[in-house]
This record gives sequence, structure tokens and C-alpha cells, in this order.
Amino acid sequence: MAITYRVIDVRETLIDPLDILIEGVRSPEEAARQALGIDVVRSGAKQNLVARVYWQSVGQPVNMVRLYKKPEAQF
Repeated sequence: MAITYRVIDVRETLIDPLDILIEGVRSPEEAARQALGIDVVRSGAKQNLVARVYWQSVGQPVNMVRLYKKPEAQF
């Protein structure tokens, strides 16, 4: 059974209450990338927070991860 990820876009001051549901991906990062169109990572500065992603496996509690905009490469 595929896991459904619920992506919440938190880039705006007012968080949009509409859920973006993504299926057929392997990770919360991939779900956010597909929903928002940007690369994300699991750690970062608070000002770079872009999404919260929720999912639940069968018989398990709901999981949540905060995802941050991937920093630009510094050369």
C-alpha cells in the first residue's frame, strides 16, 4: 500500500489550509519537491522553512517533518 504524504506550504505568512496530497513517492522530501517545485532538506535556518509534511504508515502514529529550502551552492 502506497503512503500518502500531506504537504503544507508554510512559505506565506498565512498558511494555506488546503492540503496537497502526494502519492507514489518514496520520501517526504520527494513529496515536497513534487508539490512545491523546489529542492528541500531536513535541516536549515528558520527563515528557510518551506513546508511541513505529514504521513502515516499502517498501524503507526502520524509522522511530521519540517523541510527547508536547499541552500545554493557556494563556490
